Amino acid sequence: MSFPKYDRYKNSGVEWLGEVPEHWEVGHVKRLATKITDGSHISPETENGVYAFISTKDVRNDSLDFDNCLRTSVENYEYLVRTGCKPIAGDVLFSKDGTIGRTVVIKEDRDFVVASSLIIISPDQNILSSVFLNYLCQSSTIASQVECFVKGAGLPRLSIQNLLRIIGVFPPLPEQRSIATFLDRETTKIDELIAEQRQLIDLLKEKRQAVISHAVTKGLNPDAPMKDSAIEWLGEVPEHWEFMPLKRDLVLLTSGSRGWAENYSEEGDLFLRIGNLTRDSIALDLSDIQRVSVPEGAEGARTKVQSGDVLFSITAYLGSVAIIPENLETAYVSQHVALARPLQKRLLPDWIGFTTLSFVGKTYLEHQGYGGTKVQLSLDDVANLVMMAPPIEEQQEILKFIELETAKFDELIAEAHHAITLLQERRTALISAAVTGKIDVRSLV
Repeated sequence: MSFPKYDRYKNSGVEWLGEVPEHWEVGHVKRLATKITDGSHISPETENGVYAFISTKDVRNDSLDFDNCLRTSVENYEYLVRTGCKPIAGDVLFSKDGTIGRTVVIKEDRDFVVASSLIIISPDQNILSSVFLNYLCQSSTIASQVECFVKGAGLPRLSIQNLLRIIGVFPPLPEQRSIATFLDRETTKIDELIAEQRQLIDLLKEKRQAVISHAVTKGLNPDAPMKDSAIEWLGEVPEHWEFMPLKRDLVLLTSGSRGWAENYSEEGDLFLRIGNLTRDSIALDLSDIQRVSVPEGAEGARTKVQSGDVLFSITAYLGSVAIIPENLETAYVSQHVALARPLQKRLLPDWIGFTTLSFVGKTYLEHQGYGGTKVQLSLDDVANLVMMAPPIEEQQEILKFIELETAKFDELIAEAHHAITLLQERRTALISAAVTGKIDVRSLV
């Protein structure tokens, strides 16, 4: 769809902004705000916290997560209200670290305060619409400036001083409201399409999981004689399959060493952590890696991985698993990862991995997890993971089937992710065009 343009434009005087509508003003955001301040630098965690303490992680697309946020005491809350850390209706919250640039409009007054990771911007409602400002902050015009101003290698952040330097372009207030109304309508349509694609991804993952689960519990022959597994949640399995705990086909089961974080190094060996394991695949995810300089001694030899090793998450994200491929560089596991080395006489590594990803592994691990709020597994729990053990040749046949079938689902999931990326780019482009006057939406409201 093509949109109309304004009749007359002028040079904005800002090289990267180009031309803007003749009657629009260009200037710093701070000129149109009555207050710009950050939130509390006081720790929110109290045993008897009462009031919501919102940080960057609690900012959603168009709302705040009051259910899962931290809490602060009555005394802290009252002090933070006095020192300006409580937003009011009409304020815009701007994330200055974490997911930098994430914003939300406060739509109603509520008793809560915000952390120092958020900046409170109070627009002058006589000249600046909160909703327009929110969209302006989501535009590529602001995002590119924020990117230039962000500082810090370990924890990148945007200071208030640099936020005050950010330049925006501002139409008259009635026009801001028209643009906000237009964008509310159009971005809602795009967001609905994005939600549909995410639902499709979830459905495809469920079907992928079902294919894996059926293959590792029922096999490929629909006419094979079956027997009762004697496990209530498992039901019947092929009659010629054996049952066994994982430990019966292991030569080694261990976990990583403690305290290696102090040995992190830019040039060291690969250090495999929970984040390198997923619940969608048996392949390692090396998109975010850590390296470590391994200290001398037996600990290094014990925790060094080999091709065919099976890794399990044992302190979080239970059910995450990965198989060490051939030709992986020298690598070690962290203390939060269990390393199982199969004999491969009765169980193939990939078979163990896909069984863990199936409902069999999921159900078993959910029953074995313990530890209150920090669910975790012991090495004994991993050792006793329930395994069906068809003949090795049949495992190989089933694994080939799983590889072919999951590849189809993976392709469809990748296409859905690509569609989401295009829709998100379209959303940003539309917002940027509207809030910088590249299109005239007044007649479309």
